[in-house]
Amino acid sequence: MTNPHGEEGGPLPSDTTEVVRFNFDILCPWCYQTSRWVRDLAERGEITVGWGVFSLEIQNFAKPIEEFEPERARGVPALRTALAVRDAVGEDACGAFYAAAGERYFQRLEPLHEPATLQGALEEAGLDPSWYDKAVGDPATWEQVRAEHDELASQTRSFGVPTIRLDAGAGPAIFGPVFSEPPAGDDVVEMWRHVLWLTRYGSFHELKRERDTGPDLPYWHRVQAERAAQRAASAS
Repeated sequence: MTNPHGEEGGPLPSDTTEVVRFNFDILCPWCYQTSRWVRDLAERGEITVGWGVFSLEIQNFAKPIEEFEPERARGVPALRTALAVRDAVGEDACGAFYAAAGERYFQRLEPLHEPATLQGALEEAGLDPSWYDKAVGDPATWEQVRAEHDELASQTRSFGVPTIRLDAGAGPAIFGPVFSEPPAGDDVVEMWRHVLWLTRYGSFHELKRERDTGPDLPYWHRVQAERAAQRAASAS
């Protein structure tokens, strides 16, 4: 692509299907919203998507990583399960598990750290719920989460999610896009074409504006209500 706009002001049509790696942490509601857009793009044939993990709990851990307790983390067991499913069953199965787990956590307000939440998500994704026990019972899945997190951070300087990397996970990476609500209709593809062009534009580095609207998710509304109650209690 040499120009982001066609003659009518819209993005140029793409003549290839991009292969991307979508790096996620199930803990992040903003990442979940972007993942819904990415799945829509895949269903429309715009992209082929693979799934990678990035742990916000590892990223924000201030002590030596040897002191991190993966079994007590909120999001790491889900990431371990996702990787076990991806490597044994395939990318589509991993994506289906992430979608089901995200819906349970952000829409149904089920606790992510409870095994029943992830086991139920596995079942909804058409997978054996025993994958959860296999994943958290195998120390290798924790080492794999660490390795995949570290590789993304070191190669692309990634600091959060969503991070999308082109060329099947070997090309340029971009943090975002971050949506309060995923695009719909014609905007789904148009947004992707612009994001793709910017990601491949070598001298482009950053574009950001204020997040003035949160995701329309039950999880988000509950968190905001809890924070408001805490502020009120502190002020009284």
